[in-house]
Amino acid sequence: MEEVKKIATRESYGKTLAELGHENPDIYVMDADLSAATKTSIFAKEFPERFIDTGIAEANMMGIAAGLASCGKTVFVSSFAMFATGRSYEQIRNSIGYPKLNVKICASHAGITVGEDGASHQCIEDIALMRAIPGMVVMCPADDIEAKAAVRAAAKYEGPVYMRLGRAAVPVINDPETYKFEWGKGIKVKEGKDVSLIASGVMVDSAIKAAKMLEADGIDAEVIDIHTIKPIDEDIIVETAKKTGVVVTLEEHSVIGGLGSAVCDVLCEKYPVRVKKIGVQDVFGESGPAGGLMEKYKLDGNGVYAQVKDYMSTLK
Repeated sequence: MEEVKKIATRESYGKTLAELGHENPDIYVMDADLSAATKTSIFAKEFPERFIDTGIAEANMMGIAAGLASCGKTVFVSSFAMFATGRSYEQIRNSIGYPKLNVKICASHAGITVGEDGASHQCIEDIALMRAIPGMVVMCPADDIEAKAAVRAAAKYEGPVYMRLGRAAVPVINDPETYKFEWGKGIKVKEGKDVSLIASGVMVDSAIKAAKMLEADGIDAEVIDIHTIKPIDEDIIVETAKKTGVVVTLEEHSVIGGLGSAVCDVLCEKYPVRVKKIGVQDVFGESGPAGGLMEKYKLDGNGVYAQVKDYMSTLK
């Protein structure tokens, strides 16, 4: 069997930034002393005059980014998700969100797949925080192909964007020859009729693996990739809910305020059905290998399979 290629979405981000630097002289990149980890170092090496390292001063970084954006620049800012959204929330809200400035907050090392860095660095609240800011676009790409497309889409978009990127290398699930990124539009990865698995980020791969195992049990799962959580694709969510009548959301984030909550907001208004939210269940993460944590919190393919199968049995 051919080995599945794995690439961290932060790597995809760094490489795409450098490409964009050659295409657009108004793109500036900022980091808070973590450029080697966030991969903004790739841009910095090629365009040192357009790269600013503020040091460990994330709030100041957001203020400087707002200033550059107010002068007509497209600014990408990066740090770990915990620091980019947690330490800088007020500056993002008031200096970037409120005036609708052209700043792209691309935060890496999100979720429990940060691994051994532990609970203090495993940000499982970032999507909830950014979703709540009026006018903020929120994206969570699933793999290398999708991340590259999302970064390019963010660069073209006029206004604030939050993009969630991961530390760990993840399987490349999309075909670069056929993949098409549409702003705010979900992707039907697999057709199905019995249950809808609506996922984002690393959980799209878990959904695909779980769907294969469910198939062996006679359960035909539909898999939907929601790379843009805000604005969310209401049409594809309602369509799949009407088709299967059973919805399960999958996220490497707290089940409070993230993808699951966004999907529930849509279905509550448009087509009420029961929804099971698979994610981090209102607890903090802990130190451990990324794969081991995904298994412990039942977010890997096997864990998702077991949870969906059990849920389906309660509906009979």
